[in-house]
Amino acid sequence: MKGVIAILRGITPGEVLAVGHALQACGIGCIEVPLNSPQAFVSIEALVREFGDRLSVGAGTVMDAEQVDRVADTGAQLVLSPHFDAQVVHQAKKRRLYSMPGVATPTEGFAALAAGCDALKLFPSELLGTAALRAWSSVFPAGTPMFSVGGVSADNIGAYKSAGAAGVGIGSSLYAPGIGIQELTRRAQALIAGWAAA
Repeated sequence: MKGVIAILRGITPGEVLAVGHALQACGIGCIEVPLNSPQAFVSIEALVREFGDRLSVGAGTVMDAEQVDRVADTGAQLVLSPHFDAQVVHQAKKRRLYSMPGVATPTEGFAALAAGCDALKLFPSELLGTAALRAWSSVFPAGTPMFSVGGVSADNIGAYKSAGAAGVGIGSSLYAPGIGIQELTRRAQALIAGWAAA
């Protein structure tokens, strides 16, 4: 997995499909619905039904193994967390989901890899910055996918890619509840262009 993950925190089932179509049209291939959004599982199920294999659909802010099971039952493919919890990683892999826990230190990162995760979510990236990404790239196993999440925008997305990020998670600089499709499209296009140009 590479590139831009659209984080739709706060989205509702009534708007999720229109947002999904707009993001897909802009070239975004992965959508995350955080579980602290209203009726998150309903939105995730709707995305899975509508887009099938055309988009990777995942759940964010997954906090425990029980939630992992509920995500798997929707047909989604990814589990993302703001933290590292070995039980969450183990259950995600047991259910054949892509596991991306949040880590903020090398100690957490190595523990997450030992638990079997597929990628590391460097969070919050506005605090870790590109310097941490470069430093971690030199010590983690070659090819470890690292995603920068938190504070990434069209203005700095290229810097994260240049520093070695396999991808980025974009939240409030892309989507906010009630945003118009035209503005969403403008933001998505700017992010995709910034990633491609780096």
